[in-house]
Amino acid sequence: MSVLSTLAPAKINLGLFVGPVRDGDGRHELVSVMQSVSLADEVRLEPAADGEGGADEVICPGLPGPAEDNLAALALARFREASGWRSPAVRVRVDKRIPLAAGLAGGSADAAATLRLAAHAAGVDDRSLMLELAAQLGADVSAQLSPGRWLAGGAGERLEGLPPPAGELGALLLPFEEGLSTARVYREADRLAAPRSPAGLERLREALRNQLGDGSPLAGDERLLGNDLQAAAISLCPAIGNALAEVSAAGADHAFVSGSGPTVVGLFCGPEATSALARATTALASRHPRPIACTPVDERAGAVLADR
Repeated sequence: MSVLSTLAPAKINLGLFVGPVRDGDGRHELVSVMQSVSLADEVRLEPAADGEGGADEVICPGLPGPAEDNLAALALARFREASGWRSPAVRVRVDKRIPLAAGLAGGSADAAATLRLAAHAAGVDDRSLMLELAAQLGADVSAQLSPGRWLAGGAGERLEGLPPPAGELGALLLPFEEGLSTARVYREADRLAAPRSPAGLERLREALRNQLGDGSPLAGDERLLGNDLQAAAISLCPAIGNALAEVSAAGADHAFVSGSGPTVVGLFCGPEATSALARATTALASRHPRPIACTPVDERAGAVLADR
């Protein structure tokens, strides 16, 4: 077996609107545009040391808890079970660059990358199977099977591809040393405000499609860049408010919390986006953790490469 590798891009949400908890799986209904960005983990798949008769391994330095409990390990196990892949044991190595519990879906990105690598190694070309497995793994995994820009509904598994941004768009990420539990943020959001109705979510889905369906870098209506989890994230981590003010003062056109936080995103768009992003990165360079400048990526960022 060749050693295979791929990037696992982080995502930011361009608008994140939350509805009621679904019956059955306990997940919230949502509507969001998920945009993959150039900040990415690197994931490799290679033969395991034990080979025949051994067990699959997942190595992810810096990740708390047993390696077999992480989402990439679960993705590999689910793929083997569903596809019937019976190769000798493999090792998955994750080189983490995406901050943990940061609202950037790093774990979901790693799981999606693992599915891509396993499917390539097994010679499985079945998009419907991959989407089914991704939906079982978590709300963000489906959109990260193929990096790009996706309009998501359901609990994240209802996907509609959107064209990549046609104009300049840059993002400055302000991470935090401590992460936030996604489940905790959702509980706080439920405590602070009633969820949106299904009809309200559908209206927002249509509005996002109309605004971004032509390749516009950003929605013209700033309200469509809102995040229903932002107030909850600030309630649990008040320092987020300072970070929002910092990135706005540095020149961002829009500032908001990424996903369930605590990472803050400053967006820069228009003909001067690249230079404005560079200036803001310099202005905030003394911050700790340091800001991360990134740009949108498409499906090419998730290509599987074989080491020669």
